[in-house]
Amino acid sequence: MKKVLVFTGPTAVGKSDAAVELALKLNGEIISGDSIQVYRGFDIGSGKVTEEEMKGVVHHNLDVLDPKENYSVALFQKQARAAIEEITSRGKLPILCGGTGLYIKACLYDYEFEKDSRELDLTPFESMSSQELVDYLYEKDPKALDTIHPNNRKRLIRACAIASTGTTKSQSIEAQKKEMIYDALILGLTCDRKVLHERINQRVLKMQKAGLRQEIETLLHQGVSFDDQSMQGIGYKEWRGYFEGTMSEDEVIEAIQLHSRQFSKRQYTWFNNQFPVVWFDVFDENWKQDMEACVKEWLHE
Repeated sequence: MKKVLVFTGPTAVGKSDAAVELALKLNGEIISGDSIQVYRGFDIGSGKVTEEEMKGVVHHNLDVLDPKENYSVALFQKQARAAIEEITSRGKLPILCGGTGLYIKACLYDYEFEKDSRELDLTPFESMSSQELVDYLYEKDPKALDTIHPNNRKRLIRACAIASTGTTKSQSIEAQKKEMIYDALILGLTCDRKVLHERINQRVLKMQKAGLRQEIETLLHQGVSFDDQSMQGIGYKEWRGYFEGTMSEDEVIEAIQLHSRQFSKRQYTWFNNQFPVVWFDVFDENWKQDMEACVKEWLHE
């Protein structure tokens, strides 16, 4: 299996800087595992690494979508895996770095996503009655009926269309072993929660001083709406009240800080429950040396 180094952990803990340092030492390239940094123009609020901070290290999956486009975990999986193949083919080490846990898991594990509805031919089934759809599934994919209510026409039609392709929905689910498809070492950066919360608060204030409000104004002038998917990330969605005249800028900043702290708690829970993470406390005196030793041992396995 191809080796993939993964950097994860809560927001504001220092993942990007640590990943760049190791990339420079290990001839690596970084793949962003963030659901907002894919959008062009979403720089300050997403904490996107700057060109100066990259220190010459190639970064993938940044600025690949326009703000009006939708993004999905399935699309991320496709892009990240393609980047891993391309980086590995050049003899370099792929380093997946980010805090969007579901995206990282979808990349590393044998998750297969159902075909997009636009790729399925629903027409033959849309004129069928609900009972006819159930009868079709009973013949082609009876296990699908265990999870679909007979009155849910939308799901019945979709399941029938999938079954008509030759691979049933049930077969696709059963084929997934929920195993890693890469030889991945997952590194997690952590620190004392009170210290982390203060770092988060200071990070948001730094974003404010760097021009976060002006970034939002620019996006709105370009036609981006608070209803767009790109605006649903923390650091962006909170500004809606300000631009609608119901919140002050200080209230927005406080909301971003609160939501970021809450998100960091959810990130810890997700990573601990979903991944075999090797944790390093960024306030331990020798954490960088210990981490490098861990990585080098893994590389020579």
